[in-house]
Order: sequence, then structure tokens, then C-alpha cells
Amino acid sequence: MSNNKKRLRLSLVLVTMSLAGCANFHGLDTQGKSLNAADLKAGQSLANIQLSPAAWPKRDWWTSLGDPQLDGLIREALRDSPDMQIASARSHQALAAAAAADADRAPTLNADASVQRARFNREQDPLGQGQAYSTSRNLEATFSYNFDLWGGERAAWEAALGQARAAEIDRQAAALTLAADVARAYSNLAQANIVADLAQEDLKRTGQMLSLGQRRHTAGIDSDYQLQQTESLQASSQEQAINAEKQLASARIALAVLLGKGPDRANEIARPKVLQPAAVQLPSTLPAELLGRRPDLVAARWRVEAASKDIVASKTRFYPNLNLSAAAGTQSILGDALFGGPSRFWNIAPTVSLPIFDGGRLRANLDARDADYDLAVAQYNKSLVKALGDVSDSIVQVRSLNRQIDASQHAADVAKRSFDTVSQRYGAGIGNYVDVLTIEQQLLQAQQQLASLNAERIDQSIQLMQALGGGFQDEQLAQAPSTSSTPN
Repeated sequence: MSNNKKRLRLSLVLVTMSLAGCANFHGLDTQGKSLNAADLKAGQSLANIQLSPAAWPKRDWWTSLGDPQLDGLIREALRDSPDMQIASARSHQALAAAAAADADRAPTLNADASVQRARFNREQDPLGQGQAYSTSRNLEATFSYNFDLWGGERAAWEAALGQARAAEIDRQAAALTLAADVARAYSNLAQANIVADLAQEDLKRTGQMLSLGQRRHTAGIDSDYQLQQTESLQASSQEQAINAEKQLASARIALAVLLGKGPDRANEIARPKVLQPAAVQLPSTLPAELLGRRPDLVAARWRVEAASKDIVASKTRFYPNLNLSAAAGTQSILGDALFGGPSRFWNIAPTVSLPIFDGGRLRANLDARDADYDLAVAQYNKSLVKALGDVSDSIVQVRSLNRQIDASQHAADVAKRSFDTVSQRYGAGIGNYVDVLTIEQQLLQAQQQLASLNAERIDQSIQLMQALGGGFQDEQLAQAPSTSSTPN
């Protein structure tokens, strides 16, 4: 057998052994499966609810709540709140990362120029004098390009771009959350004012009862015990009035914080009007429509897509890679010879690389990307289920509150008429003290319950606006991809 044939066989054996030992991703795969929105059932929970395909909140949905001051406060919060600044900075970070990933796909060209002055020691000096000096001049240009044979760098860029889109939608989700929080805090401030008014009204009533009780006690009609009961009731009313003022101050500060301002900003806010709960109907195809209307769902879908691109990029690292580098320039000790022919140099170096043994690093990295994908799918599924639950719960709560408010209003009206009647009889000396005390407490409780239910209905209406996505539409970004398929 000739030497050439022996060398050829040996080369084939070595290549075969190398390929057999190459790193591979056999057995690694994703497990996450996205939920199908159409399979999520809510028909029984939303029975008897009127549906309309056009009944979505507007972008400025808060204007339907009927208070121009609230409109201005939400605009102020969206402009000045640290929460929005944080969300914007994160979006900026993600965009910068996408730009960096895109730049990695492009060739690089660098130029360097240097001058080096040196003094030789006696050992280095070829003349042995130890006094020789040298000036080295260098001009060089270098070029490098990685041939993206398998699309790994493109996939990495697409993954970074998906994350950037998700971060931008997160910013819009933060704006929706902030607007809803400001509206709810504003409604809470209005409710705190109402509670404070009720406390002052109750304090006035108990003061009148105490004055009347003192006169009846002086006339010998009421006992010491009855007078003490009235004094205790009046003291309790004072305590509730003080607590109501404390809650009012806290509500003001909470609103100022959401605006991104100090607590003194709250002192500039006029007393809020009672907001009008917006009437919102559900769309006819609720789960499917929510996919494009809620920013958290759109962002979750982009993250699933980005995770799938990361898997593609990780798989390409198992394949051979081709890189081309080149350099050209001139180098000379003598200045006048820097651009001469003998000083010029160049080199070109194509490089092929193939991972063979890496201790399992590539498999571990791919396995981690598979886990990232499964996590992104699970978070998307969780967001979808929560979205449908949020909408269903809010609409059921609003419907129930409407009935509760009707009943509570009737109870408050009856209690007010009863209190007026027993107060007149008690003032005339013919009423029963226990009746007055009982009815007064019933009236206070009925008024407080009615105010609380009205505030809760407004709060639930705001939450429904938020659950429906607050008018968000992903129209300025590329269409979010479907999550029904797994990465290749």
C-alpha cells in the first residue's frame, strides 16, 4: 500500500472519530405548550352579560369617568412618575441590546497606528555599545467577518429584537397600570372625603342628641344612665371623625406619590367629584380578542418568540463555523522607508471551527434555553388565564354591585325617615331613647355602606377597563407572533 493511500485512510479514520465525538443536541427538546385561547371557557360565568365586538375602552379610557381634573392628573403621572421612567429605561436597554446583536452580524474593520521609541541595552545592541536607540513605526488595518452559515447570529438578533418589543409593550403596560392606579387613588380620595362628611354629619347628629338629652336629664325625664349613653355615643362619633380625617390625609399622600411628587402636591388637588362608573360591554370573542388588547399578553407572546429564537441560535453553535480575518499595513524602523515596498505586509486567515469535546457546555447552554422557552410559555399561559379571570371577575362584581347599591340606597332612605320620626318624637318627650339610639346607628351604618358600595363600583369599573387592556392596540409594532408552535 502506498504512503498516500495510508495517509488518506488515516485521515478518514480521524475525521470519522472526530465527527462521532462531536457535540450534539440529541435528546434535548422543549416541553412547553401554549394554551389555545378558544379553549378557555367562560360562558357560564358571563351568562346574561350583553356582548358587543365594538365595546372596547378607548386609549384615553379615563375620560369616560367624567372628571377633567383626573384627566390632568393622569397625564401628569404618565409624564413625571418614576415608574414610567423605569419602564422607559428598560425599554431603552432592550433596544440597545438589540442594536448590539445586530452589529455583531456585520463585518469589522479597524485601523491602528503606533510609534514606539526604544533604547537597547548592551545585550540587545548588535554593536555592543549599549547606546543604540530605535523608533518603530506601524500602520495596520484589520478585517474580520463571521459567515453566519446557519443563521445563528440572525436568530440571536431576532431574539434580542423580540425582547426589545416586549420591553416596549411593558412600558405601555406600565402606563396602563399607572393610569388605573391614579384613577383608583383619585376615587379613594373622593371616597375619603365622603366618609369624612358622613363622620361630621354623624358628629352633628350625636351633638344634637346630647344637647337634647341634657335638657331631658335636667327636666328629670332621662336617667343618668341614658345621658351617659348619649355622651359615649357622641365621643365615639368624635373618634370616627378623627379617623376619617386621618384616612383622608393618607389618601391625599398616596395620590401625590403616584404623581411622582412630594406630599405637598396633594394640597393643590381640589376635592374630587364622585366619578361616574363607565359602562363597558364585553366583546363577543373575549379570549381571542384579549390576545391583542392586553399589553401583558402581547409582551408575553413576544418573549415566547424571543426564547424560540434563542434556541435556534444555541443549536447553530453545534455546527461548523467559518470566519475570515485579514490584515494589511506597513511597519518600519526608518521613517522614510515606512511606505516602501519592503515595509509592507498583509495576511489573510480563513478559519473553520467545529466543536468536538467541550465537557457538555453547549448541551447545558441549549438545555437552559429550552427551559427559558418552557418558562416563557408557562408565563404566557398564566397571563392568559389571569386575563380572562380578571375580566370575568370585574364584570360579575360590577353586575352584583349594581343590585347591592339599589338595596343599600333603599335601606339608607328608610333609616333616614325613621331617624327623623323618632327624633321628633324624642324631642317632644314622647319617644323612646333606645329607639333613637338604635335608629341613629342604623342610619350611620346604612350611609357608610352605601358610600362604600358606590366607591367599590367605581373601583371595579376602573379595574375592568384595565383588565380589557385599556384601549391598547399593538399597532405600532410588528404583529406579535403566534405561540401555537414550538421552535425548530
